[in-house]
Amino acid sequence: MGVVTPFPRAGEPQVAFDRVELDRILGLYGRMVAAGHWKDYAIHFGKDAASFACFRRTAERPEYRIEKRPALRQRQGQWALIGEGGAVLKRGHELGPVLAPVERKLMKLVEE
Repeated sequence: MGVVTPFPRAGEPQVAFDRVELDRILGLYGRMVAAGHWKDYAIHFGKDAASFACFRRTAERPEYRIEKRPALRQRQGQWALIGEGGAVLKRGHELGPVLAPVERKLMKLVEE
């Protein structure tokens, strides 16, 4: 059987993506699915971080994880792009530049 996770109680802090951030992430996810790169995703909202994981196949480790950690807002930046091996590939204060390495995968060379 599966593990039952209780809903957070009122008053407990929880980090989440806002509508604009989630729209940007899901837009990229939709383009990657249309290109055939990704097949599944998972979202996790915790008390320290929110995470969006992208999978090539359901039974694998995520190819990329996009994390939002507000505690790092004043230091390295609250956004991080984490690779399959767990290494931080890009970190920043804004979401757009952090997603840039993934968006580059969508660019294709066009022959004349």
